[in-house]
Amino acid sequence: MRIPIRSWRVLACAVAMLIVASTATAQIEDQLSEYAEANGEGYLQPVADALGADLNGGLWHTAYIPQKGFYVSLETRLVAAFFSDDQRTFTYTPGPGDSEPDEGASLEVPTVVGDTEGGVIPPDIAYAPGFDINSFALAAPQVRIGAFMGTEALFRYIALDVGDSEFGSMSLIGVGGRHSISQWMSPDFPVDLAAGFFWQSFQLGDDLIDARAMTFGVQASKRISSGFAVIEPYGCISYDTFKMDVTYEFEGEDREAETINLEMESDGAVRLTLGLHAQAAFLDINGEYSFGNMNGFALGVGVNFGS
Repeated sequence: MRIPIRSWRVLACAVAMLIVASTATAQIEDQLSEYAEANGEGYLQPVADALGADLNGGLWHTAYIPQKGFYVSLETRLVAAFFSDDQRTFTYTPGPGDSEPDEGASLEVPTVVGDTEGGVIPPDIAYAPGFDINSFALAAPQVRIGAFMGTEALFRYIALDVGDSEFGSMSLIGVGGRHSISQWMSPDFPVDLAAGFFWQSFQLGDDLIDARAMTFGVQASKRISSGFAVIEPYGCISYDTFKMDVTYEFEGEDREAETINLEMESDGAVRLTLGLHAQAAFLDINGEYSFGNMNGFALGVGVNFGS
């Protein structure tokens, strides 16, 4: 089977966006090196929340799974999460080597997504600037394979050596599956239903970021034939979890350089997703919006082969 040139272009775009994300992470590491444990976590928490939302988003765009027949779908998902105003600052915690803050001095300082101006908490506690980011986007290739007794599998995988810079390499691997609930229900039931799970591991650099994401969800959709195309509104309710370990070098002026290890996680969250999927011949496109601890959208394109 020959894969059309456009399929490789879709996957190439996903690879390019992951490289851009890794370059931005190198800049973040420079700012992060100014903070010890508690403040490093406060500074970086919005990125952990957004990365978890992005990894767990945009996975499914239909609840229809045939009972049998072989098919493969090569897909790319672009997922973006939006930062809220309260994620733009955190409360600085004075630690060893810091002076006692002046009475009445504000301890609210920028997070990684906050203002681009660093500064000083009086009398002399320096804090790092943010990058003034409104959203965080991630693109990844994925492959769906089905179907056996109304069950399909989903895979994500990419491994890149992004040069001999300080972050070195990057990898994303994910595996999961779904099962058709509709096949066990009355043929007159008005929508298709499916349930599934997905697990992912994301690593950046030798030790910088090691993240794991997991989601469980139920999807519903309704296929509507429209001439040569199928239009399909869909929805999903899912429960998402995310954990991220971060390792970096703290380079405070009044303390010796030391290795900092952060164990971060986003609270388990329920997410509601609403979207629209269209299929014509071998081409799939979809768009969706999610409501949860971080709101966001996802866009997808796929090329299908098989029955």
